[in-house]
Amino acid sequence: MSTSISRRAFLIGLGAVTIASGAQANAPLRSLRPQMRGPEIAAVARGGAESVIARGGLRGEVACVVADAKTGLRLESVQGDQTLPPASVAKSITALYALDTLGADYRFQTRLMATGPVKNGILQGDLILAGGGDPTLDTNQLATMAANLKSAGLREVRGKFRVYDGALPYVRSIDEQQPDHVGYSPGVSGIALNFNRVHFEWKQAGRGYSVAMDARSDRYRPEVATATMQVVNRQLPVYTYADLKGIDQWTVASTALGKGGSRWLPVRNPAAYAGDVFRTMARAQGIVLKPAEETSAMPNGATALVVHQSDDLRAILKDMLTHSTNVTAEMVGMTASAARGGTPNTLEASGLRMSKWAADTLGMRASRLVDHSGLNDASHVSADDLVGALVKAYGMGNLKPLLKPFPMRDKNGKINRAHPIRVDAKTGTLNFVSALGGFMTSPDGTELAFAILTADTATRSRIKRSDREVPDGARSWNRTSKQLQQKLIERWGALYGS
Repeated sequence: MSTSISRRAFLIGLGAVTIASGAQANAPLRSLRPQMRGPEIAAVARGGAESVIARGGLRGEVACVVADAKTGLRLESVQGDQTLPPASVAKSITALYALDTLGADYRFQTRLMATGPVKNGILQGDLILAGGGDPTLDTNQLATMAANLKSAGLREVRGKFRVYDGALPYVRSIDEQQPDHVGYSPGVSGIALNFNRVHFEWKQAGRGYSVAMDARSDRYRPEVATATMQVVNRQLPVYTYADLKGIDQWTVASTALGKGGSRWLPVRNPAAYAGDVFRTMARAQGIVLKPAEETSAMPNGATALVVHQSDDLRAILKDMLTHSTNVTAEMVGMTASAARGGTPNTLEASGLRMSKWAADTLGMRASRLVDHSGLNDASHVSADDLVGALVKAYGMGNLKPLLKPFPMRDKNGKINRAHPIRVDAKTGTLNFVSALGGFMTSPDGTELAFAILTADTATRSRIKRSDREVPDGARSWNRTSKQLQQKLIERWGALYGS
């Protein structure tokens, strides 16, 4: 490992120094050298970051950098130029990319469009549910759009019902290496509903099970026809998936179900899913629509009957960084790429376009991003690149307010709300990958930007695709990584928070 230590840190390592005489002209009343503050702080700070990492006992690779948030001065670095997967920390870069491209006040639009005139409440043409890349559209909002359509006087559609999803390219799964059934890797297109997830619920009924597939919200539970589930008497695999003419067909092993439960499954056909649910909501308003047809081309001359606007981009990004929603990151990132000129054909093309922007704007020249969420482990960043980006973001003041507080813990692993160091950061977790990047505020108010990247790439490469949801050893490895992250943060707070 290579280590870069500032002169300030070197002086700290020598321990407390007492000035022999204060008789010099203009001598300060206190030493300019940072002082150790008690035996506990000294224990945290001793031996350098490499010693902290060695004592942590984490198998794999560790890279970290800390800098003064205001000046960008690198204070300590271990393997700062080594590139490792950022996992969901990549969403911080996506947020900066979107803010720079679209602006904090940008709002997505989902529209109901007509291809003909409305006369006496009858649409003499097609009705189009047109997605505009909004990753936050939910069942409640579709219900409101249907009610607004009725309020506008529409009661019958003579033509077809279509769903336009061409605002963004279609992606079957954010990361094809993930198991089919994980809800965090759904399909992506120009329209999304409920983060492109469908709710699967099962209950024991006699010798078998009753199952339901719906697009539930806090107000509605519309059943869907675009996703089906069959319970099969087997041990493994737990789930199987097949796409049959736009229908997500699932099977589940009965031995895995117990007495009852539920989970969210990914949607692979977002336009069909959104169209299915909107038909139900329109029917509740007395408007009967034909089965939805998907289209990637918007007809010329279509006019808007109803327009739904999302929250502003700032609020969407804050929610994305808080809950680490992958589909939000991908749709926001691809929307930003499209706004820069020409919709990218693939998710990787959009990620690489963001990489170029990050190199040119944030100085991230050693990093390569192939998506916007960090789910694909082919993305790699260096800790030094990430810290440089955070320092620039600190100067702009647009990222830190969106980041989630990172809880510091006591020696028993419980959250310590009285901990003297405050951390606002983005976490990133994959199997045998754990990353943390953001800002820390020391007890005296000193603000630092930091990045910690850890990965056991050798172990990760051996995991079978079917085992990637919770592979053996991943949780304990991640727990050890997070303990190491806190120890490094406490070291930096002790050294530089004065």
